[in-house]
Amino acid sequence: MEIYVLEHVTRKWRVLLVVLVTLFLGSVPAMANPEHAVSRVKFDSWMQEISNWGRWGANDELGTLNLITPELRIAAAGLVESGHAVSMALDLNKVSSPLNTNPFQHSLEVGAFGGHQVAGDRYSVEYHGFAHSHVDGLAHFAHKGKMYNGVSVDVLKAEGATKLGIHNAKEGIITRGVLVDMPWLHGVDWLEPGTVLTKWDFEKWEQKTGIKVRSGDVLLVRTGRWQRLKDEGEWNFLEAAAGSHASVALWLKERDVAVIGSDGVSDVMPSHVEGLANPLHELVLVGLGMPILDNLDLDAVTEAAKRHKRWTFMFVGAPLRVPGGTGSPLNPIAVF
Repeated sequence: MEIYVLEHVTRKWRVLLVVLVTLFLGSVPAMANPEHAVSRVKFDSWMQEISNWGRWGANDELGTLNLITPELRIAAAGLVESGHAVSMALDLNKVSSPLNTNPFQHSLEVGAFGGHQVAGDRYSVEYHGFAHSHVDGLAHFAHKGKMYNGVSVDVLKAEGATKLGIHNAKEGIITRGVLVDMPWLHGVDWLEPGTVLTKWDFEKWEQKTGIKVRSGDVLLVRTGRWQRLKDEGEWNFLEAAAGSHASVALWLKERDVAVIGSDGVSDVMPSHVEGLANPLHELVLVGLGMPILDNLDLDAVTEAAKRHKRWTFMFVGAPLRVPGGTGSPLNPIAVF
């Protein structure tokens, strides 16, 4: 981009000015522009391009969790130096709000058992949505009647999915976690709602940190959602949320990421994809067979990462073993 401010500026200083302006503008994450618009035809072509169907066999139900090998778990354990553990989940939200239309239900009962005073709980939660920290399993989204690996939506029954249930992830998710703090990268406190992240943002982060996202990683993207909420108050998150453009799915396939997560829902909203609210979800869950972590609290782990002066750590997450579940509440842990 060339900007000419004063005619009498010498060529030397003009070139310097152009470089400085370009660097400055390049440091600001993109807001919506016509280049982000994607047709359904293009979206469908991306679904074919990134497909992992059949990669681990016709009957595979793990998807990209196959990328987390025993060797990667051992390597992740080697990242533990101080033993400092940090939760990346929100407290389960019991308060109804426009973004929490299904609050966590909790009742406690006090009683007696075998001469003891005891207390017990009953929990109920509809965790999918925009309020509770959770993992989306591979039975959560479909594309044209098919889920990951070509599994028909006919397997979705009232009592649970007969294939692709979250119970398949019973061994947990233990691997290297990579925290990408986008506000830190761009020198802001938070990303403005609707900010579009593309592969260039991730590659710019790699260049700045010297860390390359690689096969089997859990990629955690902080947008500063909760910091903005504290500083600016509520806004219509469904109408405008910072997040990744659907095209990032191609980059995730290129890097063979195992799991993605965010303090939002990973998708930018509006999505800029014709007729779809969360196209990245569809591409990732259906095409890649990749679980997604939604509504994480990445503020505390960001402070810990800065204190430890590193953006990588051992990631540990264990979904509930619900046969046929489409996902699970989750309390993921970072261990430094």
